[in-house]
Amino acid sequence: MTKESDGYVRALARGLAAVEALGRPPGRHTLAEVAFATELNRATARRVLATLVSLGYCELSGRYYSLRPRALGLGMSYLSTLPFWGHAQAVLEDLRNELAESCALAVLDGTEIVYILRAPARRILAGNLGIGSRLPAHLVSLGRVLLAGQTQASLDAYLTAAELTKRTDRTISDPETLRAELAKVAQSGFAWVDGELDPAICGLAVPVRDGKGRLLAAISVNTISGSLTEAVAKERFLVPLRRAAQEMRLRSPGGD
Repeated sequence: MTKESDGYVRALARGLAAVEALGRPPGRHTLAEVAFATELNRATARRVLATLVSLGYCELSGRYYSLRPRALGLGMSYLSTLPFWGHAQAVLEDLRNELAESCALAVLDGTEIVYILRAPARRILAGNLGIGSRLPAHLVSLGRVLLAGQTQASLDAYLTAAELTKRTDRTISDPETLRAELAKVAQSGFAWVDGELDPAICGLAVPVRDGKGRLLAAISVNTISGSLTEAVAKERFLVPLRRAAQEMRLRSPGGD
């Protein structure tokens, strides 16, 4: 749906854009900052923010606006619709405890992955990542698994829209090379990515599916790059990862 469509509600779009802007670090923003982030003029941004204050989604303290706890309900509404959400935390924590490595669960949103759960190990990796954090899909094992499960049309659209940013000297940034890599992931059922987002981090991921085989999410184990090879990672992590994914599937409605 385009912004010119009769079904497009501009006021709602502006309100959601303001909520997203307020959720960015450092978590408190002036009217001018919100106006700039949402590409609204100050008068419009002021009305949008005043509405959000009156509805209890944000508050004004001095010059600064910040979100209130009610805004958390917007994200939780999505999480509660996921068929595996009710038990995914326990499954992920059990996996983390078994492997003594950081584990994560993510979904695909456009050209990015969004973390919906994360269970860090004691040797914290990228500790600033949490629920709702985003990363470019092509850079991490979670994203490779999710991209490999897309239809050909969806993958073509992704490769057209995505900026395949090169973060390290190991990052795959060529569309056709990435396409070939995703074909391997689709065939093997797992993705291994080493040092493409951060030279110090590597990860192994597998898909999480529902009872009908539809791709819902991806689950990963992440550790320090150089601490093990792909072969060792597969030997140590692949069976536990697949077992965790299957446990989420079996506990989902219609997962038998």
